[in-house]
Amino acid sequence: MSVQAGLMTVGEYLKLPPPKEGHYELHHGEVVLVPPPKWGHQRIQDRIQTLLKRLAGDTGVARMEMAFRPTPEHEVWLADVGFVRAERAESVGEDEYLAGAPDLVVEVLSPSNTVDEINDKMSLCLGNGCSSFWVIDPKRKRLSVTEGDVTRHYGASASVTCGLVGGPVQVRDIFE
Repeated sequence: MSVQAGLMTVGEYLKLPPPKEGHYELHHGEVVLVPPPKWGHQRIQDRIQTLLKRLAGDTGVARMEMAFRPTPEHEVWLADVGFVRAERAESVGEDEYLAGAPDLVVEVLSPSNTVDEINDKMSLCLGNGCSSFWVIDPKRKRLSVTEGDVTRHYGASASVTCGLVGGPVQVRDIFE
């Protein structure tokens, strides 16, 4: 839900007071109020973060609600779960956002998500350094992985090899 009209820069965005609930993101120069995730959404985020941390070890950083700044000057987004290789993570200052998209972006679908919204975020991420974009569909217990121009769908009984984190991910572990 947009909270203002007109193009806003990141500098202007950073001066906004925090909302009473949820958080703001800056999408194409438009301030968007994102409601806080519900319990089931957070549980899946936590499982994914835990899986990625276990698989990746010290080769990178996995974080829930990872903030990042793709180009241009009118963007600040959050990934439900993001993974960044260690060398990139170490280059981010304490008072900065990650420049570009995380290497791996995971989005957990909510009832309020639209196909257009997810496709917009996927396009933005893949165009700004993301090499693997995952969409988790809790309702269908399905993981969709997009790398380059190819999207593959995996059911709960499948495993997914992710070179970024060094091992297979059992899809059922995301939902159990």
